[in-house]
Order: sequence, then C-alpha cells, then structure tokens
Amino acid sequence: MYELVVAGGWLMLPIILSSIVMIAIAFERYWSLRPSKVVPPTLLGQVWHWLKQNQLTKENIHELRGSSALGSVLAAGISNSGHGREVMKDSIEEAAAQVIHELEKHLAPLGTIAAVAPLLGLLGTVIGMIKVFNAIMLEGTGNAAILAGGISEALITTAAGLTVAIPALICHRYFERRVDSLVVDMEDQATKLIDALHGDRVLRPEEVKAG
Repeated sequence: MYELVVAGGWLMLPIILSSIVMIAIAFERYWSLRPSKVVPPTLLGQVWHWLKQNQLTKENIHELRGSSALGSVLAAGISNSGHGREVMKDSIEEAAAQVIHELEKHLAPLGTIAAVAPLLGLLGTVIGMIKVFNAIMLEGTGNAAILAGGISEALITTAAGLTVAIPALICHRYFERRVDSLVVDMEDQATKLIDALHGDRVLRPEEVKAG
C-alpha cells in the first residue's frame, strides 16, 4: 500500500485526506441522523399527554426544545399556539428551517469531496502523462522504467480518486434521502399537533404512539 501511495505522487496526499474526511463525515452523520434521535417515536404522545393533563410547564417546553429536532419544532409551535393557527404554523416553519439546516450539516462538504476527488485523480493522470512525454522527448522510448513510472502515477491517482469519490457520492445521496424522510416525518407530526390544538381533529391512540 505504501508503495502505491509513493508511486502515485504528491496528489495522493489530498486524495487520502479527502478519504479521511469522507469517512469521518459519514460516521458522524449516520450517528446524528438516527430516526430515534431526530424524531423520537413517543414524543408526540408525551406532548399530547402533557397538554391533556395541563402539565405543560415552561420547564417541560424547555426540556422538549432541547430533546431532539422534532422536540424543537413542537416546542416552537406550542409556545405560539395561543396566537392562532397561522401564527403557530409560521413558528413551526421557522423552527423547522433551522432544524433542517442542522440536519444537512456536513452534507455539502461530502458532496464536494465526491466531485473533487475524481478531478484530483484526473489531474494526477495528466501530470503522469506529462512526465511520460517529457521522458520520451529527453530519452526516447528506450527507458522503460521512466515510462512505466509516469504511466503508473497516472493510473494510481485516477483509481484512488474514484475509490474516494464513489462511496462519497453514495453516502451523500443516502444522507440526503434520510434527511428528506426525517423532514416528512416531522412535518406530519407537527401537522397533527396543529390540527389537534385548534380543534380540527383529535389524536387517536395509534397516532400518538406512532408519532
């Protein structure tokens, strides 16, 4: 492995650094975007229980806001529920925008790595081929070692760039899809709470358990 890195030239360094960053982001986002962490399955039921029992205090709202992304959204809506349906809905949308921004954290760098890594590999390919043609110009085609070294550098950096870019692209698309799914779940549960508080519906037991 070390020999391959050396043979690939100095461009292997940014490619390797990109792979380390990609792995770190993938693990961090996988841990942070767990559905049970972002949208706890029993949270809406707990909030509804507090509301029915008139137990929703400022302390509970503060605890709710810091408990999860969904909790932050629901807390924003509850805090403004007394000002009417539209105000409550607007406050939920504002809180959701901040939550979505947090959920999408680090996804842009992951997408950048997916785009840049193959370009670094291509640059290595170009540099390697330049070395090959310079060797041919200076020494002709008789020195096979020099020619092989340039070609090797070109191929190794290309392969390394693709090796980093492919999983980075897969992870980026996967986490984007997960964020979209979590946002849909939060919107659904926030809508249930709005409708319940403003008399358009009554939450059924199966809904609060699923929520």
